Amino acid sequence: MIGNLFDLFAGRLPEDLSRPFIETADARHYSYGDMLEISGRYARLLVKSGVRPGDRVAASVEKSPEAVFLYLGVLRAGAVYLPLNTAYKKDEIAYFIGDAEPGLAVCRPQDAGLYADIFGGLAPVLTLGGGGDGTLADQSDALGGDFPTVARNSDDLAAILYTSGTTGRSKGAMMTHRNLAANALVLHKAWGFEPGDVLIHALPIFHTHGLFVAINCVLLNATGMLFLERFDAGEIIRLLPRATVMMGVPTFYTRLLERPDFGSETCANMRLFVCGSAPLSETTFNDFRERTGHTLLERYGMTETCMITSNPLSGERLAGTVGQALEGVEVRVADKDGKALSPGEVGILEVRGANVFKGYWKMADRTAAEFRADGFFITGDMARMDANGVVSLVGRDKDLIISGGFNVYPKEVENALDAIDGIGESAVIGLHHLDFGEAVAAVVTLKGRMAEADIIAALKQRLAAFKVPKKIMVVDRLPRNAMGKVRKNELRDRYKDLFQT
Repeated sequence: MIGNLFDLFAGRLPEDLSRPFIETADARHYSYGDMLEISGRYARLLVKSGVRPGDRVAASVEKSPEAVFLYLGVLRAGAVYLPLNTAYKKDEIAYFIGDAEPGLAVCRPQDAGLYADIFGGLAPVLTLGGGGDGTLADQSDALGGDFPTVARNSDDLAAILYTSGTTGRSKGAMMTHRNLAANALVLHKAWGFEPGDVLIHALPIFHTHGLFVAINCVLLNATGMLFLERFDAGEIIRLLPRATVMMGVPTFYTRLLERPDFGSETCANMRLFVCGSAPLSETTFNDFRERTGHTLLERYGMTETCMITSNPLSGERLAGTVGQALEGVEVRVADKDGKALSPGEVGILEVRGANVFKGYWKMADRTAAEFRADGFFITGDMARMDANGVVSLVGRDKDLIISGGFNVYPKEVENALDAIDGIGESAVIGLHHLDFGEAVAAVVTLKGRMAEADIIAALKQRLAAFKVPKKIMVVDRLPRNAMGKVRKNELRDRYKDLFQT
């Protein structure tokens, strides 16, 4: 039985604790012994500051090794980790703090006044800088690192992650020790982690991908990672000969492909490139394989479930698919009533397994509405599944476009756009139209010069007329969030009046 997630990591520690755990771009080195010592000191300070088992600890800090140790220290103290994006503004922070009611917050030194004002003296505020400075580090220095990890039950909360809230009030997804442990163990096995693996970590760590998928797999493997504050194509290329595994979002790989110094020689030491958190275009999938000789392994997950499906480590990885359900995870494509559909039919993807979250924090009604009576969670992602269980995503339910009574799945149109020479990236949205209800529109980036009429003509050779965008807007860059997902709500708002005259 899995208890505290940290105990699972502690059971996989290397015999030699001097083995490397984290190396930063500025050549700071941290061993597994350092991890135990610093996370233990942080846990001891949290408890000394009044944090009790089950209390939430908010963390809005820059990515750094010390931020990783804070995550582990919170686990060891038996508390609940609440990561927050440092890009949030005061009103957003106040909402999260008011909703989660943390017993303590750790923020950047420059944000100390802001957090103190929001908390109003109701809970302590500590600081942690990107270089490991701040009151958290200062006050913990005098404390011992031999902290006995607080026992927790499998179904106790380990973390709360707030969803993006692009369609309304942000929801706090409650992840248990069991949820995180089960998914980490499955991924470690599915992706064939080996004793000599070294991970390039360039993802944010306030999100499932960078925090739970990448870091937890490394800890289970008791190996090291090359830890970058943010994605930098030149730095990635410099580090690739020293690494064996990389996890990234599609934007990482498109940016690497833009570099003439990126190719098969650079990737000669690599074993695996994993891609997720946003849709991967077939063009990028094919271009990457042609350039490097490596096939990107696309997988699919979400905040509420961690990872759900994955293309195989050994076997054919199919462009445009996110693979089959991971071990111990059940998936089905269902209609609006939860009835399973036949292979090839489009419906809502639903999932059940030990990886699925406990529910939404203080939202019992919302939680009940998004689970079926038989325990399946309704993801809101539209998908089709073939007879072999291979899943292809066609978009979010809320992104479905109904134009003139016909259903248009944005992903299908985006695939057709991305296949056109001269198109860089694309995003397809539905906009209000007086005649059609909604009109299909596309926002694209170009690799060169290309006329709108030529793009539409090319699409008419590939798509039924009702799927062809009525308007195509060209931009320099698509707006994306920190995980590389296109902010379609922002595009819909920007172009909302396009067909109103």
